[in-house]
Amino acid sequence: MTDAAPDPAAPDLTAPTAPAVQEVAVDARLLEILVCPVTHGPLEYDRTRGELISRSARLAYPIRDGVPIMLPEEARELGDGD
Repeated sequence: MTDAAPDPAAPDLTAPTAPAVQEVAVDARLLEILVCPVTHGPLEYDRTRGELISRSARLAYPIRDGVPIMLPEEARELGDGD
């Protein structure tokens, strides 16, 4: 067997790929009544990331299978760029 040069047109399967972003649907009526469990303030819906954002608490609550997970210990802390 001989070592063949890699095909430059072939995709690089060893390169890391970004996770696929899937928009999450949540009932609009539910979004109207939900508030941050920490501050009781308003939430912003980030459809692209599938999160409910509390700017006052600096937390992002995940939405899994269309269900908001409103537990502070499950929330992501917002960084400076969020």
